[in-house]
Amino acid sequence: MVDAAGVALAGGAGVLGGMMNALAGGGTFATMPALLGLGTPANIANATSNLGLMPGGATSAWSFRRELQPVGGVSVRVLAAITFVGGLLGSILLVVTPGAAFDLIVPWLLLVAFVAIVFGARAADWLATRVTIKPRTLMAVQAVLGTYGGYFGGGVGIMTTATYGLLAGTTPRAMFAPRTLMLTVANFAAAIVFVTCGMIRWDACLPMLAGGVVGGWLGAIVGKRLPALVVRWWTILVTGATTAVFFAHAYG
Repeated sequence: MVDAAGVALAGGAGVLGGMMNALAGGGTFATMPALLGLGTPANIANATSNLGLMPGGATSAWSFRRELQPVGGVSVRVLAAITFVGGLLGSILLVVTPGAAFDLIVPWLLLVAFVAIVFGARAADWLATRVTIKPRTLMAVQAVLGTYGGYFGGGVGIMTTATYGLLAGTTPRAMFAPRTLMLTVANFAAAIVFVTCGMIRWDACLPMLAGGVVGGWLGAIVGKRLPALVVRWWTILVTGATTAVFFAHAYG
């Protein structure tokens, strides 16, 4: 059982993680280190972090519900259904396979996301003049994102931000609503598997759940009032920091 300090750490990490997910993604960057610091095994920390951030994401998604619009010509309902199936598959993969390999792969995926965010708008304009991004392409990539979100989830919000910017030309501010909903759907699908398989550390998860709700609500409020330029630079900052930390963890 965690002591009072551990409860405060888990709850605070939930608040910060919930806010980060609402604004730019990367909430796992706050919750995973806290859980590891409490002596939680990596796979259990991953599953617990997933569930701990889910209500915060749901709170944010509800706050953004009036802003939900199709992405790249694909309805939000279709994207959500694809994400749910992907989240189930990814979480099952995490349960039945060793987790050591993705520790080395994840930093490179985050680096790709970082580059895509920095150059996403220019790349989207360049692509638009040369190729046509069809809805089926976006749906295929969304299936990959949903699977990744269920399997690990670290930086999946950042990757979704990069994907929507690159394939659909969506600005960081406009993607708040659909991105937050997709994160929540993937987390919900994964949570079903993780809870069923007994992979949740409940004494740390419960305060993190409470903190995540508060953080998701605060992040949605702040996100609605921030100008697009601020959101863009916050996104770049979070992406860069998350990428550096994961590289240091995997190769340091």
